Amino acid sequence: MDAVIVGAALVRDGKLLAQQRAWPPHHAGQWELPGGRVEEGETEAFALARECHEELDVVVTVGDRVGPEIPLPGGKVLRVYSAALLSPGDEPRAVEHTALRWVGHDELDDLDWLPADRDLLPALHALVSAGSE
Repeated sequence: MDAVIVGAALVRDGKLLAQQRAWPPHHAGQWELPGGRVEEGETEAFALARECHEELDVVVTVGDRVGPEIPLPGGKVLRVYSAALLSPGDEPRAVEHTALRWVGHDELDDLDWLPADRDLLPALHALVSAGSE
């Protein structure tokens, strides 16, 4: 089975949470969605909730898939899910990343996204637009 990487499309008040990578050096400064690898024995939803807790220090609820499955190097695939803060007043923290930013629909294309996340921009635009109606 291919290794699965899960990402969180975390939307609040019509804005998507993006995080800026600190490493590896060739991706430092680029933006991505929170998330990470699904470990053996985990469901994708559990892995995503765990990764959000580790990377952002928040508890999330995981919703539906967003956009297509994105092939990644090394036989991995990226699957993104919508997510929401369990407690809407919680403020995510950049535990493992340089910075966090809430990005509006009109700002999505302005960030220097990692290639896999850039492929999801049409789906992310639709999600953010739906969340701001």
